[in-house]
Parts: sequence; C-alpha cells; structure tokens
Amino acid sequence: MLTAAEPVQEIAELRALLAERETELAAARAELTAAALRIEQYKAQLAKLRRMQFGRSSEKLDAQIEQLELLLEDLEEGDAARAAPSATREPDPAGRERRQPVRRPLPDHLPREEIVHHAGSVCPGCGGTHFAKLGEDVTEVLEKIPARLKVIRHIRPKLSCRSCERILQAPAPDLPIEKGRPGPGLIAGVVVGKYLDGLPLYRQSAILLREGIEIERATLADWVGHVAWWVAPLAELIGAQVMAAPVLHTDDTPIAVLAPGNGKTRTGRLWTYVVDERPWQGGRTSAAYYRFSPDRKGERPRDHLAGFCGTIQADAFAGYEALARSAASGRGPPRLIHAACWAHARRKFYDVFESTKSPIAEEALKRIGELYTIEAEIAGHPADARLAVRQARAVPILDALHGWLVGQRRRLSSKNALARAIQYALSRWEALMRYTRDGRLAIDNNVAERALRGIAITRKNFLFLGSEAGGERAAILYTVLESAKLNGLDPEAYLADVIDRMARGHPINRLAELLPWNWQRQADRMAA
Repeated sequence: MLTAAEPVQEIAELRALLAERETELAAARAELTAAALRIEQYKAQLAKLRRMQFGRSSEKLDAQIEQLELLLEDLEEGDAARAAPSATREPDPAGRERRQPVRRPLPDHLPREEIVHHAGSVCPGCGGTHFAKLGEDVTEVLEKIPARLKVIRHIRPKLSCRSCERILQAPAPDLPIEKGRPGPGLIAGVVVGKYLDGLPLYRQSAILLREGIEIERATLADWVGHVAWWVAPLAELIGAQVMAAPVLHTDDTPIAVLAPGNGKTRTGRLWTYVVDERPWQGGRTSAAYYRFSPDRKGERPRDHLAGFCGTIQADAFAGYEALARSAASGRGPPRLIHAACWAHARRKFYDVFESTKSPIAEEALKRIGELYTIEAEIAGHPADARLAVRQARAVPILDALHGWLVGQRRRLSSKNALARAIQYALSRWEALMRYTRDGRLAIDNNVAERALRGIAITRKNFLFLGSEAGGERAAILYTVLESAKLNGLDPEAYLADVIDRMARGHPINRLAELLPWNWQRQADRMAA
C-alpha cells in the first residue's frame, strides 16, 4: 500500500530527471548550433576560394579547396551522425534558416525497379473486401548495385568433316592483350582509375583482391603499357588536329620522375596544348594534346610548336617569350604570337594584397575585375561581337589602368613587392593587350590550367613516374582521356570501345573515326 509521501517523492524524481534531460537537450542544441555556424563559415570560405580561381596559383588553390571540402565532409557527416534532439532544426545563429541541399529529380535514363507495397485485402475498419483506387504515392530511392567482375567464356567448338576429315573451328577472339585475360572494359577501368581518379596500381590491385581476384601490380602496369601502345596513333592524330588550330592555350606542370640507378627522383614536366573554341563559337572541336619532357628548357616548347602557326596563350615563361621574339625577328608576319595571361598578372597583385592589404593592390584588383566582368558578359558570343565589345569597353579601362600603373610605379622602390607586381604587368603590356585585338583570344590562360588541374591533384597519389618512358605513356593517355572529357564523353566507355575496335582490326586509314568528336557523332547516329 502506497503512503502519501511516495507519490510526492516519485514526482520530485521525475522533475529532476526532466530537468537533467532539458540540460542535455540545451547542450546538444548548442553543439548543433556551433557546428552549423562552423559549416557555414567554411562554406563561405570555400565559395570565396572558388571565386578567386584566377587569383592564385591554381595548384595551391586546388589544395586549399580540397582541404576545405574534406573538412566540410567531416563536419557534415558528424552533424548527420548526431541523434537529433528534436524534430525541428535549430535556426542559424545569424538569424537565417540553414539552407538544405536541393533534392533534384533522379535522372530518367536510370533503370527503374518497382516494388508495390499492397495496403491489404481486408478493411481493418469494417472488414470489407471491395476497394476503389484513389491514386498512389511513389517514393524513388537511389540505390547502388556494386560492380562485379565476370568471366566471359569464348567457346569454339572444334568440328571434323565426315566427308574429308577436315577440322573446322572459329578463329580465336581478338583481344587487346594477346593471350591475356583482361577484357577492354577492365583495362579501361584500370587506366582511367590511375590517370583520372588518382588510384595507383597497387591500390587497384588491393581493390581487385577484395573481389577475390589476385592480380599483381606488375600485371596491371603491363596492361597500361599495352593500352598506351594501342592508342598512341590516335594521340598523334589528336596532336595534329590541335597544332592545326589558330589559337592554342598552353601550360606545364612539374611531375616527379624516378632517376635510374640511384633511386631518387628528379623533376620532369607535362605540357598541355589545348584547343577550346566554344567561348567564341569557333568551328573546331575541343581537344588537349600532352607532351612530356625531362626538364623545362626553352627548347621543349620550341620543339613541340615547330609546326604551329598562330597565337599561343600562355604565362610569362621565358621559353614562350623567346619563341615569340624569334618568330617576330624574321621577314614577313611572325609565325607565332604570344598573348599573355591576365590571371597571372592579377595573381601578383592578389598575393601582395593578401599579405599587406595594400590599397594600391586593392585598386588594381578592382580595375582588373572590371575586365573580367566584361568577359563574363560576352562568353559564348561570336568572335567579331567579342572584339567590338572589348574595343568599346575594355580598351578604355586598360588605357586608364596603364597610366595609373605607370604613375604608381614611379613612387615605389624596385625592391618593393608591389613594384614588382606592377612591373610584371607593364613589361608585358603589349602581350596583355593582345586579347583586345582578336575576339578569338581569351583574357587569360585558365583553359590550359584547368587541363592540368587533374594531374596536379592525382600526382599526390601515385607520387612519381617510374621513368621517362612512363612520362611519354602518361602524355599519350592524358591526350586521349582529356580530349574525350572535353567532348562530353565518358572516358572509360570511350577508351574501352576504342581499344576493343582496334584489337578487332580497325583499319588504320579510318583512324579518324575513333577521334572523340567523330566517335560521339557516330554513337548518336547509332542511338537514332
């Protein structure tokens, strides 16, 4: 039998427990609010870095963006992993409602599997069994079917003629690697994994082992070498198409190469030459041509561009400038013209402003920003329209900027970092102005920098190339894969089809059919 004091004591214990839970709830809400604030701060910082793509060295900027994205992933995973203290989310500390990810409809091209959840055959209220359908609710869930390896058995029955005893048998299938086991899809996956996804071969070997397939790294390396051999003529054809263009974007990036004998590495270079006429509605298809060199001597781009006639858009590398001076010193019009990059000029002022907050550097950034605003408005317009707008709007800004820079330069010591930034622009002013005289040119060389960005990121994973021959193979494969990407293709599917058709005897005199832009059009015709 309960006494009168027992209910009172029980109520007091419940109140104490409720107060404890409310304290825990308040602490959890405060933790979620602080986490939400950190996430929004990092997102703002990430957005700022992305807006400043042309403000710093792209490789340093890529590293910062990658670190911030990883940090955001970790914070957001932790935010989602916490048990929500209530059904409603706390508001943003700044008074704004936290923006939720936009749920976009799932693509129509994905296969659908329907699971019908029946409501039952008997009404729980009255026991009735006759129903009228009012409609239905559909919930779509995106699911992944893990990739699985399979074995394709090529069976060739051997027959004997009863009349003449002649033995009949179908010929052995043509495979990318003679007497080898990998199919074109598997080989393409290994190549794309290494060069585009940054998965070294030893990691891919470990991934395959999880599937119960033991393939040594040396075997995978042999596959990569075979693919490079197959597509080398295609890469040469892409290079010929690129070098025939009137305007090229070019840049280079360092890559470590193992030095033979001593086990140490030295620095080689991967160069890219890119054609992208989409910003001015040009008729050429986009393509990227890569070359490897063991060093960065000026003779390397000279050899690469030996057959080129037109304008190169590049940074201030002395090799390019010497090449342009040499081309201009002969009789007649110069064979090669160098158009400088405003992103590099702007980068000098940006670095000074970041370190000193100089108002002069800030003013230079603002004026250069006006030039980029004009370029954003005319992106995708025909070349003649771009030229007219630049002459009417950009040239007056540039003339005023030049006079202002000359005046500021006179006031500064030559040892000053800001003076060096100004001198960088003034000493290359003619090359920096060239984009205003040709609507086909871009204001900067970011096209080439984007073509090297994947290499700059993935090289951290495979550390170094094993030899100069490995550098040549990398250049061949990057040429084919990056050109496929520029033409909107799935590089893995494209590469698998190309090496399969080559192994089956695709005629060398019809090699142009396998170029990324032609292969895409052929695929469209087949689909139609």
